[in-house]
Amino acid sequence: MALLVPALLLAALWFGPRLTDWNEYRDRLAILAAGRLGQPVTLAGPVRLALLPQPMLEAGGVTIGGPDAEISVQAQALRLRLDWSALLQGRLEPREVAVVGAEIRLPWPPAPGRTFRPPPWLTGLEGRIQESRVVLGAVVLERVEAMLAASGPADALRIQGRFRWRGTDSDFETTVGRPGWDGIAPLALTLSAARASISASGVLLPEGGFEGSVQGGGSDLAALLPAPTGAFRLRGRLSVDAELLTADELSLDIAGTPARGAATLRVEPVPRLDLALSAGRLELDPWIAALRSAGRLPLPFGLDLSAEAAGFRGNTLRRLRGAVLLEGERLILTDFSAVLPGDTEVELSGSTSRSLPPAQPGGGARPPTSRNAQGETAQGRAGSSAAPAWSDARLEAALRFRGSNLRGTLLALGVPLQSVDPARLRDGEGRLRLTLEDGQLTLPEFAATLDGARISGAGTLRLGNRPALGLGLNLERLQLDGWLPPGMGWPEIQAHLAGIDANLRVSAAQARWHDLAVEGLSADLSLESGRLTARRLAGRSLGADLVLSGAAQLGETPRLSELAVEATAERGATLLAAVARRAGGSLALAPLFQEQGLAQERLALRLTGNGPPQALALQGNLELGDLRAEANGTLDLPSSRYTGALTLRHPGAPRLLTETAGLHAPPWLGEGSFSFAGNLTAEAGKRGAVSIGQFDMIAAGLHLGGQLNLMLDGARPRLSGRLRAETLPLPTPDTGSREPLSLSGLVAADAELALHLRRIDWSTGSYLEDLTTTLRLEAGRLRLDDLRARLGGGTLEGTLGLDAAASPPVLDVQGRLSGASLTTPWAMPPLELRTGQLEAEAKLRATGHSPAALLATSTGEGRLALREGVLGGVDLRSAYLAAEAATMAAAEAGLRTALSGGATGFEALDARLQLDTGRLTLVDGRLAMAETPGAILRGEADLARGTADLMMMLKDGEAPEFGLRLTGPIRDARRVLELADWLSWRALH
Repeated sequence: MALLVPALLLAALWFGPRLTDWNEYRDRLAILAAGRLGQPVTLAGPVRLALLPQPMLEAGGVTIGGPDAEISVQAQALRLRLDWSALLQGRLEPREVAVVGAEIRLPWPPAPGRTFRPPPWLTGLEGRIQESRVVLGAVVLERVEAMLAASGPADALRIQGRFRWRGTDSDFETTVGRPGWDGIAPLALTLSAARASISASGVLLPEGGFEGSVQGGGSDLAALLPAPTGAFRLRGRLSVDAELLTADELSLDIAGTPARGAATLRVEPVPRLDLALSAGRLELDPWIAALRSAGRLPLPFGLDLSAEAAGFRGNTLRRLRGAVLLEGERLILTDFSAVLPGDTEVELSGSTSRSLPPAQPGGGARPPTSRNAQGETAQGRAGSSAAPAWSDARLEAALRFRGSNLRGTLLALGVPLQSVDPARLRDGEGRLRLTLEDGQLTLPEFAATLDGARISGAGTLRLGNRPALGLGLNLERLQLDGWLPPGMGWPEIQAHLAGIDANLRVSAAQARWHDLAVEGLSADLSLESGRLTARRLAGRSLGADLVLSGAAQLGETPRLSELAVEATAERGATLLAAVARRAGGSLALAPLFQEQGLAQERLALRLTGNGPPQALALQGNLELGDLRAEANGTLDLPSSRYTGALTLRHPGAPRLLTETAGLHAPPWLGEGSFSFAGNLTAEAGKRGAVSIGQFDMIAAGLHLGGQLNLMLDGARPRLSGRLRAETLPLPTPDTGSREPLSLSGLVAADAELALHLRRIDWSTGSYLEDLTTTLRLEAGRLRLDDLRARLGGGTLEGTLGLDAAASPPVLDVQGRLSGASLTTPWAMPPLELRTGQLEAEAKLRATGHSPAALLATSTGEGRLALREGVLGGVDLRSAYLAAEAATMAAAEAGLRTALSGGATGFEALDARLQLDTGRLTLVDGRLAMAETPGAILRGEADLARGTADLMMMLKDGEAPEFGLRLTGPIRDARRVLELADWLSWRALH
């Protein structure tokens, strides 16, 4: 029974309060709580009392403070731990006050002039805040767990606990002392979060705010801020007011790098953290990596950097300045400036955002959209590829640069410029705007001056597995050569182009490729899926307007299609001269480009082609003045070799000769058109060659055919092959002309030609048949070797040489005629050789610049033999008969008649000739006749002056000679009878 009483008592203490309805005591409890807390208290929820295990009074729906109170608390529950001894005496004495699930609103900024006084209920008891939320102005602290305690009215208030702010859990401990007579209260605060802690100590000012010092550190600054990973330490001065928390005069050590700076935490109107750092040297790569990988921060974060030297990707930047603001999805770069390696100054401002819509290209050429086998576009592949943080962001920036060694700067930044001409990219300045979004870089605007030339434009670059470039450029000057490594050929270029797509539009006021200058260059090119298309490539060069278009399918076996080349020029001389130099640098075509030549006429050229580069089918038309040319064949681009048919036409052959060679057409050529048709093989370059096979040419009265080869790889062009002509009308040479012979063409080229001329007609009426010879021309020395022809049924053999390189030129002639019939009279009025079988030999040498000079200096010897012939103009047989007349008068009359006319048949005429400086001497000349002594021939002729003194003398026995003398001009000699000595002798006998 004794044991039952305590058990009943305990059960009454446990169940009694719980079964009792305490709600009727709600108002009394609210008055009791208000008295202890010093603030109005309203209880709207249920009230419960528990005595075991310890006395606890709990009320729900608690509101502490009224509309005018500085502190407002709305809690789910208010728990009061009661004192046992006071409770047994019938009093409610709380020893601990706990606020559960509360939203505590504290005034911010604090009222000016209000000193801190702890609530009276904290004297002698403890206060707890559990699972609550604290609102301090715009700052909201979640999951607050805190304990507040003060031992007595004169003791400091200690508060410690934890909270979560913007996703970060933090521990804190605060000690607030009682204010002195001046209203200043000491304050110490320690805050720990993310492996770092910060301690502040100072005083709360009567007018509001805090002044003191701050120090702290941690093992990883990146856990708190978008900063490099590593330990940090800081020490400085701290001040707090209603809107701003400022830590200045900071001395910092960040991952071993000393720095100075300041930090501010703005509370009103919008929370924001700013950090300013100044260092002697700073490594930028860790900071950039931290900003790129930063997610959404609990509040906006601003970073202001300043360093005399900064490391960036292995390079050193000087005088770095700039500010960064990271705000939610947006990263803003402000007033960044630095001096890059190579002393290039840059300034950058911009922002990034992951929430803005995609930007439209701002100009320039649009990049092409290519599809793979799955129909996926290049843009889709770029967007779907994995990328680090911020790669899907939109970046907008403005950049300015200025420097005198841009090449050094670009090399230091890793741009491959080893193959670029060292004279390029030296000095320049410019500005540009860029946008980077969804794997696409856009340059809406670009303007610069590079190496003294202005350049502007816009473009886009779409990144991904297959990059796509769209670029539009306007340049003042463009140097096209010097950008590729020496010796880099088409296969290497094609390999670089295989993995990209591009659209290019380029215009340049002046452009240059090696020694080729181009004005007004415009290019519209595209590269898509390995197909290179030149929609239009135009410019003015070499005095001509040039336009090119076409497409090339790249690959192991590239193929060209729709190729078209057009050239028009008011004067074609410059373009043709350049083509001639390209075909063979030593080819001398000076007469072709004379001031009044054909090349001064209007030129229009059009070429079209299709096929692989090794066998490009070409069709071409050329109009040069009145000359029309058509070509149809195959071009091997790698070896610069063309094979095909060529046709030329011109309405006037004499005029064409004058316009192309600067020569006046000889009268024997006559009037008529010019046409040429043949098969042509041409190879340009150092081994340049032109081969014309089976051609046919008609030039007025001249008809030529054959096969020719022109080699251009030597010191002079070399022409070889065979030529044939049906009829070649030639004039009789004007041996008296004093005009210098035009021999310059003989020095310009070498030649070896086999000639076959079926007939050569002289203007005198004589002709040669079946002439064959080998023409050799070397270094200005012309030779006709193995010359053979038919003349008058006989055979003409000989050689001819002309050394045009000598000064004066030298002419050598050797020849022999045998078995010829004299069908055309050889006249030296008043005599002429009418018929006979002719044989002759000659060998002579002459020097001079004109025909007259050659004739005046000619030296040599010869032989003339004529069988069974007739000599007209004299009757030698009658002269012998007259000499035997019975009377002297009859004899004299008969001689004068016989020597003044008639004809003489003879058996043989033999004479040896000597030529010395233009004077021809007749040596040992005899005319043999049957049954008569014949005649003696002697005398000489001055060929240069055209005069002669020749005698044909008869002698019979012991009587003196008598006969005929021809004297005076060769073309019209005067007949003189030599009878005086014979008549005197006859008179005596």
